[in-house]
Amino acid sequence: MGKFNRTPIGSTLVSAIPSVPRSARTRSWWGWGYTDAHPDDAECAAMGSLLPGTLARPLPIPRIADLPIARPAVTPPPSLAHLVTGEPRARAAHAMGKAYRDVIRALRARPGRIPDLVAHPTGDREVADLLDWAGEHDVAVIPFGGGSSVVGGVEYRGDAHRAVLSLDLTSMDRVLEIDTAGRSARIQAGALGPVLEEQLRPHGLTLRHFPQSFEFSTLGGWLATRAGGHYATVRTHIDDFVQSLRVVTPAGAGTSWRLPASGAGPSPDRLFLGSEGALGVITEAWMRLQERPRHKASASVAFTDFHRALDAVRAIAQSDLAPANCRLLDAGEALLSGASRDGSSVLVLGFESATGPVGDRLASAMDLARAHSGRAEAPPADRDASAGSAVSAWRSAFLRMPYLRDGLARMGAVVETFETAATWDKIPALIDAVRTGVGAAALKITGHPATVNCRLTHVYPDGAAPYFTVAVAGRPGDEVEVWDDIKAVAGEILHRHRATITHHHAVGRDHRAGYDLQRPEPFALALRAAKDALDPHRILNPGVLLD
Repeated sequence: MGKFNRTPIGSTLVSAIPSVPRSARTRSWWGWGYTDAHPDDAECAAMGSLLPGTLARPLPIPRIADLPIARPAVTPPPSLAHLVTGEPRARAAHAMGKAYRDVIRALRARPGRIPDLVAHPTGDREVADLLDWAGEHDVAVIPFGGGSSVVGGVEYRGDAHRAVLSLDLTSMDRVLEIDTAGRSARIQAGALGPVLEEQLRPHGLTLRHFPQSFEFSTLGGWLATRAGGHYATVRTHIDDFVQSLRVVTPAGAGTSWRLPASGAGPSPDRLFLGSEGALGVITEAWMRLQERPRHKASASVAFTDFHRALDAVRAIAQSDLAPANCRLLDAGEALLSGASRDGSSVLVLGFESATGPVGDRLASAMDLARAHSGRAEAPPADRDASAGSAVSAWRSAFLRMPYLRDGLARMGAVVETFETAATWDKIPALIDAVRTGVGAAALKITGHPATVNCRLTHVYPDGAAPYFTVAVAGRPGDEVEVWDDIKAVAGEILHRHRATITHHHAVGRDHRAGYDLQRPEPFALALRAAKDALDPHRILNPGVLLD
């Protein structure tokens, strides 16, 4: 393996950042988030009553005792035994991600292949030793961060390997150094969002990357999946914050140089960003930071015509205003979130800055929206929207939605999302085609009418990222197959309109068919060669990105 020493860096570094205590709340092993935030049986039944064709009563909370957990097929050597567990709850919690199909498989006690062992390395040397052992003993290694994957990215499918090891990096969760002059930090990849931010907070700095899974996902997971964050314009993806990566592979370990920019050939970081653990294990990164914002302002704009709202969003995206939030909710999405109850589409706008007031920028964006027939509420005077507004209603619903999805899953409903991105010339027709085509397919497959809602999550001068929500009563016991059939129709529509199979949720195993169609064949050839060179025993996350 590669060397594991580091060269000391300049005197502006702040080292030995104190660790941050973990939350005392219990994570759900089968569903989203914390167990104490899940809807109870009565709330599940109330939600199910709004969707014709669902079950009369909710499926019971799954029990680990009901899962088919066999004895581990391998035993680690004594030198690694202290890092590894075969405890059933740990293995069950690392068997799948948090997509709808994962949740319903847990509810139906059909989780697929459960990892034989779970490892918790605390440093690069231990990661390297685990990879060496796995390669010698035909053990597949699935890198695991917070486990929030919604594309089948952290599970093993098939039987080509003797055993499966889930490599959980969350014990590697420290901010190791902060370069105050360069406003950057060296951070271990297993740091969950809140753990990372709490270590930066005393320095007045932030990574400013807040995906919906922020509480339950890690820096390494964001990097490995090229995750999108909450912010709707400019720096929308984790890629924008990367200064340098440290990666451990079966063929060796290496660290890219810290540079503000470079034109020296293809970027080594780009090889591993989005590689989803198939080429190596990202163990740490130097990340660009920002000052914490002190000035914020938000408002909402209602539209009776969704296509006019699209024009308004495009005008704002093509201005130099750079809103932090620019989310367009169609009428169904606005109703679902409580942002509107009169059939209007709603545009949620937000601005923030660490250096000065943002009220003028918000006012300019509102003017652009009014020019496209938007009905705007009065912008607050350089502050967040007040409680009870469309903005705060949307924000609350956004954070609560994954829990409600799991509650509907307990009622036998098929409730899931998918997202994409396309250029502005394709956006209106694409959204119309998805609503019509996916709605018709869901009705044909289930015999029940479906709800298909849309919102724009990220916007750019040249295009946007539509995010779709589908809800329909499933066929009891066949919910996974129903969703897979609906998703296949959605993927075909996206491909026909030259829209990406994913804007920010990664490829995993669920998007492989769409990714294979999207990538050029010469690139696929190069990716396969990289896999052969870096992972000669093909143990790293088999089936992700390529066979």
